[in-house]
Amino acid sequence: MLNEDLCRRNIHSMALKAANNNVLFRPHFKTHQSAEIAGWFRDEGVTAITVSSVSMASYFARHGWKDITIAFPVNILEINEINQLAAIVNLNLLIESVKTATFLSEKLTVACGFFIKIDTGYHRAGIDPFNISLIEQVLFAAKSPCLQFRGFLTHSGQVYHARGLKELKHIHQQATESLLVLKKEFRCQFPDLIVSTGDTPTCSQINSFEGIDEIRPGNFVFYDVMQFTLGSCALQEIAVAVVCPVVAVYTERKQVVIYGGAVHFSKEHILLAEDANPSFGIAVGWDGSNWKITDKLGVILSFSQEHGVVSLTQAGCELKPGDLIAILPVHACLTAHLMREYTKLQGRIIATMSSEGNIYKSQASFHQDY
Repeated sequence: MLNEDLCRRNIHSMALKAANNNVLFRPHFKTHQSAEIAGWFRDEGVTAITVSSVSMASYFARHGWKDITIAFPVNILEINEINQLAAIVNLNLLIESVKTATFLSEKLTVACGFFIKIDTGYHRAGIDPFNISLIEQVLFAAKSPCLQFRGFLTHSGQVYHARGLKELKHIHQQATESLLVLKKEFRCQFPDLIVSTGDTPTCSQINSFEGIDEIRPGNFVFYDVMQFTLGSCALQEIAVAVVCPVVAVYTERKQVVIYGGAVHFSKEHILLAEDANPSFGIAVGWDGSNWKITDKLGVILSFSQEHGVVSLTQAGCELKPGDLIAILPVHACLTAHLMREYTKLQGRIIATMSSEGNIYKSQASFHQDY
């Protein structure tokens, strides 16, 4: 279930923050993966977007988006699809190795922008910001008429492990300082280069982006229980919930089982209180037209493939088989992807790239779409 008013409010707030800080707003669309929801961003003046795959870029290109950054290291096995996509949109790629830069220099047939991925502490992918020699080698390998250097890009995913706002600010400051050093180092050679950063916890909780040129948050459109525990949002700002039926009641242990498991939510979990057991979601009341965060019924103790076990509050002990309850997801991005479509509170279905089908277009059919 999706609350459009909350979504639009979240989008407006983030767009306004970007405008007030004079930074480019390139939101990440991997959270919602929906052309219709993307239109709500257009209503706020958004023209440039971030995605996480070539197939996602192709989906949004088919729906009229013309300025797209794929914020995922280039998969060179998709070079044919990349060339086809770059022929009809302004496409930015992500490079973090000499080999990839060399490959693209040889195989790209259409001009693309590219960012160099910088690892500012997450240690998932990217080049150490102090490895100037390797960055120079990548830039040298990328000397091709089809490759245009845009700047440096990072994702400080370690903020998801920050213990409070002070630590989050420290992570953001360190990442920013690293990027600014690189910007100063290469600005004479590339006067138009930009630095791109931004995750939902940082963009939601920090009000100043001095030195940053572009932010790319994504989860903020929905928020979720994880963002709530991180301090990014209030529970009443979470814009999605999954309505599940109670299928079994165990009064003696104050638990119910719902039809809703890992195939619907994933197995992402958080700690709602210090030293507490992991929680997989928050169960709240459902009145038939909206969820009620004031009516807390319990927390999800565990997920198996189809089952969810809910530990009940006193209010939840009145549940019986056949009752419907709403689950606020721990990670909205994964839940949205697994559920494949949304139902607005008013009852209308909103499709996603998954529910549309034909995500991976054949080369023969690709150009027919444009």
